[in-house]
Amino acid sequence: MSSIEFITSWGEKIPIFINVRRGLRNITLRPRAGDNRRIDISRPWVASNATAMKFVEQKRRWLEHFFMNAPKKSHLKSGDIFRFLDKDVIVVYDESIRANKFVLNDDGNYTLYVGGDIRLLESRVRNFVKSELLKEIKILIRRTPREFWPRRICLRDTSSRWGSCSTTGTMSFSWRLAFAPYDVMRYVVMHELSHVKHMDHSPEFWVQVRELYGFGVERAKRWLNQNGATLHQIL
Repeated sequence: MSSIEFITSWGEKIPIFINVRRGLRNITLRPRAGDNRRIDISRPWVASNATAMKFVEQKRRWLEHFFMNAPKKSHLKSGDIFRFLDKDVIVVYDESIRANKFVLNDDGNYTLYVGGDIRLLESRVRNFVKSELLKEIKILIRRTPREFWPRRICLRDTSSRWGSCSTTGTMSFSWRLAFAPYDVMRYVVMHELSHVKHMDHSPEFWVQVRELYGFGVERAKRWLNQNGATLHQIL
């Protein structure tokens, strides 16, 4: 348990965890919502904890807005339905099976059968969702010119960023994009691919995004801005 806390104006005490990283130039904050609300801080080794906490105070308004508006997470149980990559999926627990089974029903919806320990139901659903999302992202990327392909793709559970592209060729995506409309997820992928050629958000960058994505970029951006927080409610 962290001994450092961020106390909100309404009295909530949120633990702060500070990580020292060599090679880091700036202090970064990563607030986390969900069941275990916390703030992760990464700081350069040359900066002190006091400096990091001063930075936290400078970001107080943003942090309080984040935690005040962070939706409460809902937990999945057998019989629940969730939307995943534009599919309505019902979760059914079956203790007799070992591996997950993903079945297309006659009505056009899907059933995800999950076995094993009932206490691990959410964990197994989460792993399935991540695996399927990664497959879809790879399919989307392979449809673009090879010059945009990243060296590595990984999924993360980020609170404030949907994707990122590093200069080393690694692209990261929030696995919660699986719960967004498919074209919104596709927009984030094309957004990050465009950073291969433009590591900024210049007019040239947005031209590249539109070339890769096609019509509807503004609509996808608007949906994510208005509804992005809801993607953190599931699992």
